Parts: sequence; C-alpha cells; structure tokens
Amino acid sequence: MTPAIVAAERAGITVQVHTYAPPSTTVGYGAHAATELGVPEDRIFKTLIADVESRGLVVAVVPVEATLDLKALATVAGGKRADLATPSAAERATGYVTGGISPLGQRRRLPTYLDESAMRFETVHVSGGKRGLDIELAPQDLLDLAHAEVTRIAH
Repeated sequence: MTPAIVAAERAGITVQVHTYAPPSTTVGYGAHAATELGVPEDRIFKTLIADVESRGLVVAVVPVEATLDLKALATVAGGKRADLATPSAAERATGYVTGGISPLGQRRRLPTYLDESAMRFETVHVSGGKRGLDIELAPQDLLDLAHAEVTRIAH
C-alpha cells in the first residue's frame, strides 16, 4: 500500500491498481507504462513538479504523450515563470521517488493542476506512488482527491 492508494481508500474512492515491470532507464516511464498495460498514452498521465516564480512548487498532471506548457502553468498558478523542479526537490516535497511520483497522497499538499484533456475519459491512469505501479480512477475522483484545478497546461 502506498500513500496514494491509502488516500484514495480513506476518501472512499475506488481505484484499480495496475502493476508492471518498471523500465530500466530513468526516462520514459509513462510511455513504458502505456505499452506494458496496453493503454493508449493519452489516458496515462504523468505527474510533474514545477517551481513557479513567486509561488513555489506546484503539481502538473499531463498526458505522457504531451509536453507540459510551463508558460501556461505559470500563468494559471499566478506566476510569471515556471521551471521543472529538480528531482531532489520533487522527491522531498512529495515523499515519492522520481518515476513514481503520484498526484495523490503526497507528503505536502501542493497546488495541483490537471490538464483538461483528462476530462474526456471515463478513467485515467496516474502513478500509484512507486515505479511500476499505476492506479486507474475517474478524472473527477482525481480532481476531488488532489484538490486539483482543471486547466489547459499541455501541448
């Protein structure tokens, strides 16, 4: 049980847990998960931690096939500029390791932004809190549990 799964259970949210062999490299976790699970890449969402000028760390949840629009993220978060956080800063803030960062059950609650594309699906996949573990849930449940805001942050 990871903090992400525990958080969902405590909230009464049903998640489906999927496991797969994690990749041997430190890049491409989402694409690898899509292949291993037989799920289209646009339904698997990666969790990125960004540092927004004058705001601090925020969470961005975008499809693995897309690129995070840092300018759009900065704007929606109320800053002028955003950069991806260092892996060590992301790990310290969330309590998860890179490649297994979940938008749920993080050590510190950070402002969270979910790309609007998630809302077109009945369910989406996000990291379950460790490499090789995804959880599948309804986008609205993800929004509620992560206290997220839906916005356009991917291209």
